[in-house]
Amino acid sequence: MLHRNQLLGIIKPFAAGLCLLVTGQLALAESPATATSLDNDIQSLKEDVIALNRDLFILEEELLYPSNTQVAVFVSLDVGKFFSLDSVQLKVDDKVVTNYLYTDREVEALHRGGIQRIYMGNLKAGEHELVAIYTGKGPNGRDYRRGATHVLNKTLGAKYVELKIVDNPGNEQPDFSIREWE
Repeated sequence: MLHRNQLLGIIKPFAAGLCLLVTGQLALAESPATATSLDNDIQSLKEDVIALNRDLFILEEELLYPSNTQVAVFVSLDVGKFFSLDSVQLKVDDKVVTNYLYTDREVEALHRGGIQRIYMGNLKAGEHELVAIYTGKGPNGRDYRRGATHVLNKTLGAKYVELKIVDNPGNEQPDFSIREWE
């Protein structure tokens, strides 16, 4: 399995060679026709570097989070009157795996229907307890801290979990749920 430092060890010499190649071609450029050809070559090299970067990112994701042990946790909102989100803390098997403090722009994006991945990790097969602790402003502007718990039965294959916050007009309180995606 390649680690981040090994990937960088591969990429850095490639990037250095690319810079030398471009510099050498610039020194050889003498006429406008050669300069146009050089610009096309540089553009082609930029596109190749971007494609290589994308491929390396995908490879890194696959190496760090193999699909048979992968777990991803997302947050979504359908609230307005009864809760204003400030932060989410996620625990897996009594270990804090992430604390996320939201900006106003991020909360606004969630209100518009966005969904945010707050955690991606590896879990072995079996039962695992997920605990999400939400903090923010509740009804009447009061400080609000609430948790939700879910027992996740991890099997082989990727598992996707949603932390969902919705308004409950019946009791004028927010509801917090955790559900697995099929």
